[in-house]
This record gives sequence, structure tokens and C-alpha cells, in this order.
Amino acid sequence: MASTRIPLVAGNWKMNFDHLEATYFVQKLVWLLRDARFDYRRCEIALLPSFTSIRSVQVLVEADRLKIRYGAQAVSTTTQGAFTGDVSADMLAALGCSYVIVGHSERRRYHPEDDANIVDQVRAVLSAGMQPILCVGESFEERRQGIELDFAVGQVHDVTRDLSREQAARLVIAYEPVWAIGSGMVATPDSAQDAAKAIRDDLASSFDRQVADEVRILYGGSVSSKNAVELIGETDVDGFLIGGAALDADELARIARLTLKATSGRG
Repeated sequence: MASTRIPLVAGNWKMNFDHLEATYFVQKLVWLLRDARFDYRRCEIALLPSFTSIRSVQVLVEADRLKIRYGAQAVSTTTQGAFTGDVSADMLAALGCSYVIVGHSERRRYHPEDDANIVDQVRAVLSAGMQPILCVGESFEERRQGIELDFAVGQVHDVTRDLSREQAARLVIAYEPVWAIGSGMVATPDSAQDAAKAIRDDLASSFDRQVADEVRILYGGSVSSKNAVELIGETDVDGFLIGGAALDADELARIARLTLKATSGRG
């Protein structure tokens, strides 16, 4: 990981925790990290709850002046109007959100969201002053065919070709091989590095090296305290987008502490 990029450990809660459970989780996580004297300046932590819990997280974070960040798991491409069930980027920004997940494989599969829709979501998030966490990654079939790098880079390029240099520099990209999500299987550190480097090289080609060096690239897919150190040790891996392990405050705190320790001394 480059010394200029602050690592990010982001927990995607998916459809888990009501607002009371979310409040308890945040309190426990912060207590665990405070006890460990966690340095948030050197490792950023973000939680991504369901829509119904964001306000509760906001109240707690603001009242106790907590140093964690938070965001949302999805966003509408529209700003307001007759769009039943949609939540706009401006609404999320008004709740103090810093990040919004865009293009997660579960959203692409179940809703579904296509490339054009994902580009519009990214623009909406950026326009509202937040940062999109753009998820990309191959299925097992694409990996079997040996096209995993081309596929992931292509997903990134489909979005960035419609962005300005300044917009691209504000992206966070999460490489999440679909076959690793919730499966217990995890990409090897070398595989994660290969994908992250390919994505960064594409950013440099599309824009310039400065933009490429500013963008944080996360790894996601069965991340745990058992594999975090090896993964974060790779040059182009800047943190994690965590699913299952992010539902356990003790485990998430362990991953955060390990990430901070493994990257200390850089920068």
C-alpha cells in the first residue's frame, strides 16, 4: 500500500441489524478500539448499515463525537419525485454519510443494476459530496476462463470513461471476486494484488499516475482476521470491504487493529 493512501476498513452490514442493534454494535466497536488506543488518523473505519439504521448511527456518532465514518449500501439515480422506495444521494448526504456502495454483485444480480445505472449512481454520489465505493469482480466462470483481470478492469473502465479526472480521483474501488463473497474462499494475496494493480494501471492509462495513486483499492470476499495481514501487505491493496466478519464487532475490531499495525510506519 502506498504511503499516501490511508487504509480503509469498511463493514457492509447488508440486510442485518435493526436500528437498536446497529446502535449497540457501534458502541461496542468504538469501545473495543478505544481500549486498544486505535489511531483513526492512520486507518479509517466506515460502517454501511441498512437505510433504516443510518439515522441512529448518525445520532450516536455526532452526539459522542465518534471518529468512525458511515454510509449507505445503495442509492437512487434520481433526486426526487414519484420513485417509490428510492433514496436519493442528497438524502444520504443530509444524514452525514461519507460513502455509498455502488455496483455490488448482489445489487447487479438481484435488482438488477446495469452499467449505465451504475455510472449514474456514481455521478449522483459524487455530486452530493460523498464517495462511491465501486464494487467490481469476476464470477467463478470468468476466473475459470482466465479473464478475471480483464473483466474487473472492464467494469472499472465502463464507469471511469464517463468521469472527469477530478471525479475519478474521489473513487474508492472494491475488488470483490463474486466467487469469494460469503463462500469462505478468499483470493490469494498475489491474486488480490494482481487485480488491484491492473485496476490502478488502467486508471493511470485513462487519466494519469497521480489519479491512480490517489484512488484507494479495497479487497472484499471472505476477509477475516486470519488473512487480513497478508492481504493488506500487498502494494496496491488499501483496505477491505467486509461482509460477514463485519457483523461481529470483536472480529471487525481485530481486522482494524491488524490493518493499522501492518501499515504503521508508512507515510
